[in-house]
Amino acid sequence: MKPVIAIVGRPNVGKSTLFNRLAEKKKAIVIDEPGATRDRNYADGEWYGKSFLLIDTGGFEPASTEGILASMREQAMFAVEEADIVIFLLDGREGLLPADTEIAGMLRKLEKPTFFAVNKVDAPRHEPLLSDFYRLGVGTLYAISAQAGLGLDELMDAATAGIPASEPEPEEPERTRIAVIGKPNVGKSSLVNRILGFERSIVNPVPGTTRDPVDTPLTIEGKDYLLIDTAGIRRKSRVSLTLEKYSVIQALKTIERCDIALMLIDAQEGVTEQDAKIAGLAYERGVAVIIVVNKWDLVEKDERTIGTYVLDIKDKMKFLDFAPIITVSALSGQRVLKIFREIEKVREQYEKRIETGELNRGVRQILEENPPPRLHGRPHNFLYVTQIGIKPPAFAWFVKDPKAVHFSYERFLVNRIRETFGFDHVPIRIHFKKK
Repeated sequence: MKPVIAIVGRPNVGKSTLFNRLAEKKKAIVIDEPGATRDRNYADGEWYGKSFLLIDTGGFEPASTEGILASMREQAMFAVEEADIVIFLLDGREGLLPADTEIAGMLRKLEKPTFFAVNKVDAPRHEPLLSDFYRLGVGTLYAISAQAGLGLDELMDAATAGIPASEPEPEEPERTRIAVIGKPNVGKSSLVNRILGFERSIVNPVPGTTRDPVDTPLTIEGKDYLLIDTAGIRRKSRVSLTLEKYSVIQALKTIERCDIALMLIDAQEGVTEQDAKIAGLAYERGVAVIIVVNKWDLVEKDERTIGTYVLDIKDKMKFLDFAPIITVSALSGQRVLKIFREIEKVREQYEKRIETGELNRGVRQILEENPPPRLHGRPHNFLYVTQIGIKPPAFAWFVKDPKAVHFSYERFLVNRIRETFGFDHVPIRIHFKKK
């Protein structure tokens, strides 16, 4: 998995500015779909061929009323626990404050590679601002200006020195990678254990028992899979809003590696904001999703229960209205193995290719039924389309003016391509290009 670099520090020291500067165009993909929940506090980063996951802790404020220092203590601890590398950002204009010293002490105890960067050093004349920070006992201080980009070369060269150059992941076409994702305590590890028939993952009612992703190869009905149990968060004493949000980071690290995600929802709780956020991460990254409603045996049911449940899921996660939904009980095993029948249906579509000729014949009929809106009073020519990728299926459509294609018409085309060519259970992408 990509190493994680976390930016920590007091409020208003410039963490988000540094995050945006380093992320550049590598920020999380934004897709204009109604209801797509996104978390903008992470991004894929790259520094001279070295890839990493960048985390901005500025948005992860715990639900604490005990003052800024208590909040910052919890925030900093969560950040460094999830990170492989820490950038501790300080404010050169304000000087060294007691909260900085407190956080620095905690960072030392955790013994993770930590780089101390003094921000807002915008010109050589400001370099004397660094002298105050040597009281931290740090060997190297990096003077930077996140706003202007000054000093970042030295900081990031040092921070990424131990990261190997990025290489393409070796393909494993013989195994479909299945990730089990969801918020803490929805039964991810219980489901994995039920599928495998033995306790591969620790099961505990404490949310966040699983610490690291657990990979297990398995074969079901002659099909080979790699099952990935999502990592959670560590301690019950730290269950808070902060923990919930860091479960998003863990899910993200697992989603990076999978083809199909089993999105677990607690049947008793129903769809929560956190469920939608995690599912949104999978959608944005083009992962095929199967929604698995767990603990279905604990729900009081009548003839309308399943229909009401499906409508609620589709309403709260509109961006996944194409995803299959299956109800299971990981505890009793009810319908668990039926998940793999859905996986095979989804996998077939996720890897499907349509020949260019067949594709354009079908698309021509779609355009005749509902032509694109006119461009400056003239027909907007949609010339031809070709499939450019799988996992997810992706299409390049050559048009007169790509920027003039409204997202509502793009959504119409996506839905019609799904219906016409049998992509009804997977995400698809359209890229408009100028001929």
